[in-house]
Amino acid sequence: MNTVEEHPLRLRRNWGLSPSTLAPGCFASVMATGIVSIGAQLKGLALLSAVLFWLAVALYLFFGALIVLRLIRHRQALRNDLHDPSRAFGFFTAVAGTNVLATALIGLGFTRLALIFFGLGALLWIVLGYGIPFTAVLGSRTRPVAKGANGTWFVWVVGAQSVAVVASSLAIKIPRTSFAAPGLVESLALTAVVMWAVGIALYIACAAVVGMRVLLHRFGPTDLDAPYWVTMGALAISIVAGSRILEIGSTPMLDATRQLIGGSSALLWAFATWLIPVFVIAGGWRHFAHRVPMNYSAGLWSMVFPLGMYAVASMYLGRSDRVPAIEWIGQHWFWVGFIVWAIVFVAMLWSFVRTLRRR
Repeated sequence: MNTVEEHPLRLRRNWGLSPSTLAPGCFASVMATGIVSIGAQLKGLALLSAVLFWLAVALYLFFGALIVLRLIRHRQALRNDLHDPSRAFGFFTAVAGTNVLATALIGLGFTRLALIFFGLGALLWIVLGYGIPFTAVLGSRTRPVAKGANGTWFVWVVGAQSVAVVASSLAIKIPRTSFAAPGLVESLALTAVVMWAVGIALYIACAAVVGMRVLLHRFGPTDLDAPYWVTMGALAISIVAGSRILEIGSTPMLDATRQLIGGSSALLWAFATWLIPVFVIAGGWRHFAHRVPMNYSAGLWSMVFPLGMYAVASMYLGRSDRVPAIEWIGQHWFWVGFIVWAIVFVAMLWSFVRTLRRR
């Protein structure tokens, strides 16, 4: 029989809430909760947005503390994750989670605090954006590396575009504040355009590698898990970045790329819209045709984020391009994202309770 002292430890291990078992993509719940909060903010649902925002902050602080403990006490396990191409790209959820909170802070009017989060998110991007490809690709023992490619690779794209979203949002907001430094808006606009372009290039690269994995290596129903939804989510956040960039005032870099960014955003929205039925059908093939159990797993948050991001992307694109139909889709799709968020959140709590009862 388990002793009382053993119970909390085993529970944390089962849930991956121990620093020794923490998943690299643990900040996906922050991303999902934060983007649904932003969607509620855009719809004018202030109370719901505030509740979700503070829940995202709590999750961010909780997983941030676990990451620090993992870095101090379990460095070998951390190194193993960094060299695993099937897990390492999940670390980019820390970049995206930080920048989602920064974006929410801008909407709430906390621009100075958002600048701090933006600096942290940009620093994380620089460290991970250059470090992960070396550790997970060049430093991996998996050969060929494409065998380890999966939906989490697209979080690399999400991380890059999240920097572009915050930079462009700050470039829009700062001129309306009292602390606009000379050249700051131009620098933020340049950063936004550069990171948007980097994100598009990374999407093409990730799609090529993941496509090789699907076509050249065994790929069954158990492999088609929730993180593959990030394929659509990466497009959606690219649309948000492009739409926000178009709202920035005139700058040399923006004037030279405005038509390209505007046209690309519309095309990306069309492709993201087409992908949604594809993944719904794929989910039916996985769970109903092949009877893969529909149990709760932390990876489900990687499905919630794209659904919420698609709503936000549609609202922003509809407003910036003055297409009411697209904005209408985003306004109503928000409820799809929120309902799925609520289902996953309740499933997480219920799974936790069931695990507690078993122990």
